[in-house]
This record gives sequence, structure tokens and C-alpha cells, in this order.
Amino acid sequence: MIKVTRLNGTTFTLNALYIEKIESFHDTTITLTTGNKYIVKDSMEDIQQRIMEFYQTVQLLSNPYVRGEEEIEE
Repeated sequence: MIKVTRLNGTTFTLNALYIEKIESFHDTTITLTTGNKYIVKDSMEDIQQRIMEFYQTVQLLSNPYVRGEEEIEE
């Protein structure tokens, strides 16, 4: 889960695994795989950093297949 800030200043958490895309207009729009959209104050770069930290926390990036490594040493 990552913490983001609504335009009114309140914060909430979002499951980063459901984020389909992040767009940066004047504000940042997060679209989930469910179709829900959230407009937040946080910059796209900040959100991307939080997503990477979340993936590392749940060890998603520790999987060599996810990282794109073709050959795995055993």
C-alpha cells in the first residue's frame, strides 16, 4: 500500500498492485485496473518512488523473472 494525498489535503492508502497508469497533468491522476481514477497532489515521481519501495517491501522485485532476467543461476 502507498499513501497519497487528495486535493483537499486528506491522505489515504492505495494498493499499488492495482495501479494501471499514472498521468501527470496539472495534478496527478492515478488509474487503477478496476477503472477507478484518483486525482492527487503528489507528483508522479513521488508516486513512482513509493511504488518501487512498496514492491521491494513485498519482495516483488526480488523475483528475477519480474526483473526481466532471462537466465537464472541455480
